[in-house]
Amino acid sequence: MLHREIFVCLKLLLLFPLHVVAQLRTDGLQQWPVPYRRFDRRPPVDSYCEAFYPFCPTGDRDGRFPYMRDSDIVSVYRLQTPVWEFKYGDVLGKLHIMHDAIGFSSLETGANYTMEWYELFQLGNCTFPHLRPEMFAPFWCNQGAACFFEGIDDLHWSQNGTLEKIGEVTGSQFNEMAQWVQDDNKTGIYYETWTVCSDPGPNATVWFESYDCSQFVHRTYRKLTEVGAKLSSRSQTNYTKIYLYSGEPRYLGNDSAIFGQPALKNLATDIRQFYHAFRPHQSIFDLAFSLLEAYKKVVLDKSFYLYYNFEYWHLPMKPPYVQITYEEVPLP
Repeated sequence: MLHREIFVCLKLLLLFPLHVVAQLRTDGLQQWPVPYRRFDRRPPVDSYCEAFYPFCPTGDRDGRFPYMRDSDIVSVYRLQTPVWEFKYGDVLGKLHIMHDAIGFSSLETGANYTMEWYELFQLGNCTFPHLRPEMFAPFWCNQGAACFFEGIDDLHWSQNGTLEKIGEVTGSQFNEMAQWVQDDNKTGIYYETWTVCSDPGPNATVWFESYDCSQFVHRTYRKLTEVGAKLSSRSQTNYTKIYLYSGEPRYLGNDSAIFGQPALKNLATDIRQFYHAFRPHQSIFDLAFSLLEAYKKVVLDKSFYLYYNFEYWHLPMKPPYVQITYEEVPLP
C-alpha cells in the first residue's frame, strides 16, 4: 500500500518540471460536472508569467488561418506524440503522457499546417500556482490557447507517436472550422489538467472535466463532422487523461472571497500551505521534502484544493487518489 501511495505523489510531482457563485442548475442543485466557464474575450498576459519555451514561436499567436478556396480538398491528420518529445524522446510516452494535435494539407497549394492547443507557460504553471511573497492569494499562469502554423514535422509526430490521415474536407468546410476555432479560442482561455471523478469505475460521477490539448482535438473533430467531414482511423484512438478521485467536492469561493476576508484567513493559509508542496523551481533537496508533504496532504489527510473557473474547491480524496490513463475515445 505504501509503495502505491508514494507513487501517487510522484505522479503529482512529475508535473513540476513541465513547469462569484458556483454553477447551479435551475432546480438549485449543484450541476456535475461543473460547466467550464467561458469568457467574452481573452485577457492580456501578466508579465510575471514566463514560458521556458515560447508559446507558438512560428505560428500566428492570434489564431488566424489562411483562407482556402472552396474547391480545395484539405486532408486531415491525427497527430500525437509524447509530451516534450523534442527534449526527452519517448520517456513520457512510456507513462502515456501524450500531446495531441491536428494536421492539414491543401491539395491545391501543397501546403501543410499543424494546429494544436496547449499551455502558454508549460504544464506545471497551469496545474499549480506561484506563491508570490507580495501577494496573499496564489498567482496562476494558467492560460491555454490554439496555435496554427505552417508545416508538419513528420519525424516529430511519427517517430514515437502517430501521424495518420483520418479524412478530408472541402476548402469551404475548412474555412467554417477555422472561424469556429477562432471563436472557441477567444472564449476558452484557461488550461485545466485534472479530470475529477468519484471513482475509477464506469458509472463514476464526473465532478470536473479537463480542458487540455486532447479536449481541443475532440471538439475540433466534432466540429469537422458537423460541417460534413467523415473521419475514420485504422488504429485505436487513445488519449491521455490525468484523474483525481474524490468524494463530492465542496465549493469554497473565489480569490476575493477567500483571500480578501479576514474571517477566512485560516482557510486561505491552508490553501497556500497546500500549494507550497507543488511550487515550481525547487532544488532536489526541497523536492524530497515536498514529496513527503504532498504524500501527507493528499494520501494521509485525503485533501486536495482544486482551482477551477477561477474558484477554489475542496476535494475529499479517495483511493487510488491519482491515476494517469491512456483510454480510447472513438472518432465522432
